[in-house]
Amino acid sequence: MLSLVASHHDLDLAVLERLSADTHAVGREIVTGCHPVSGAVVLATCNRFELYLDIPDPADAEAARTAVAATVAARSGYTPQHVADALAPATGGAVVEHLFAVASGLESMVVGEREIAGQVRRALTAARRDGTTTSDLEALFQAASRASRAVEGRTGLGAAGRSVVGVALDLVEEGLPDWSDVRCLLIGTGSYAGASLAALKARGCRDVLVYSASGRAGQFAAQRGVSAATSDLAASLAGVDLVVACSGAAGAVLDVDALIRARSAEASIGARPLAVLDLALQHDVDPAVGELPGVRLVSLTTVAEQAPDGHSATVAEALALVAEQAEAFERTRRTREWNPPVVAERRRVLEELATAADGLPEREARALRRRVRSALHGPTVRARAAAAAGDAAEYAAALAELATVTVPARDLATPRA
Repeated sequence: MLSLVASHHDLDLAVLERLSADTHAVGREIVTGCHPVSGAVVLATCNRFELYLDIPDPADAEAARTAVAATVAARSGYTPQHVADALAPATGGAVVEHLFAVASGLESMVVGEREIAGQVRRALTAARRDGTTTSDLEALFQAASRASRAVEGRTGLGAAGRSVVGVALDLVEEGLPDWSDVRCLLIGTGSYAGASLAALKARGCRDVLVYSASGRAGQFAAQRGVSAATSDLAASLAGVDLVVACSGAAGAVLDVDALIRARSAEASIGARPLAVLDLALQHDVDPAVGELPGVRLVSLTTVAEQAPDGHSATVAEALALVAEQAEAFERTRRTREWNPPVVAERRRVLEELATAADGLPEREARALRRRVRSALHGPTVRARAAAAAGDAAEYAAALAELATVTVPARDLATPRA
């Protein structure tokens, strides 16, 4: 396994936005065009762009990095070297522990947020749909989801309900009417729009209009008990207290002109203060909107600056649990990968045993089976324990001992009549 990771910890969100361009096509291109890579899962969220690659031969890791950088560069507009510098590599157990921490919300902009668990699952689903996953990637991502559930169950970290949208709503709450009186325009109909709507309803906001430039607002709104906005965005902004934009469309959906027209229409009665949350990585809202009188714009950058501190005893407990889960996954993986030679040696001896025992009196056959299986037991246990621990030297010694186990020559003689 090789992971290539860029996140809000090290890069500006604008850089992540460009790296994430046309995410779904990247995985297919990498698998079809980069021969060292047999599988890929791409995880792109509002604060990270990560690639998880299955590379059968570790010697090909550097060639894979170069090919991936060229593929991402072609879609992002950056140079391959810029992309290579932005994507931090990891291999082996570091890949496992990082993904488990990501899925558990421990690497998020808002530590402990739960949306990421669904995003990890959807990244695997997308890879399945595109035909880019492998059995090893399936095992890794499914284990990451189990680790996420274990962290939530044992630490309660996700139960606090912290999320990017939650922090954003906290930031604008003071300037809004009571939530039961807030009129909100939700821009977008994807999974993140669904999570945003749930957060709004949890606070008591019921007057929500859904706008979609793609025409999907009607179905989305009907399924969730809210109203669909008209196709005229400026008209839909009339009387709105809050805009939550999370469509992820290419280019700004809400620009200055549309907002000026909407607020000009209200000028005769006095335009009310307006809070605008831009929760899309690829900016649904023109940043200049924040310069208009009476408008407060909160972006992902603002959320990152104001997010709660992730250093706590609960987070420390969660990180320790992630490390424990990752090590257990690695032990199981090594045992499975290193087991075939052990199985082959045991099969060789057991086939000899079957031949030797054939035709012997039952009592002698039982005694023979007992001796041979006893000889197999010790080195088999040591080989599998060494595999789980990653102790290559002890594994090799145990395997060599297995290779010396044979059925005594007298027992292989032609059975007596």
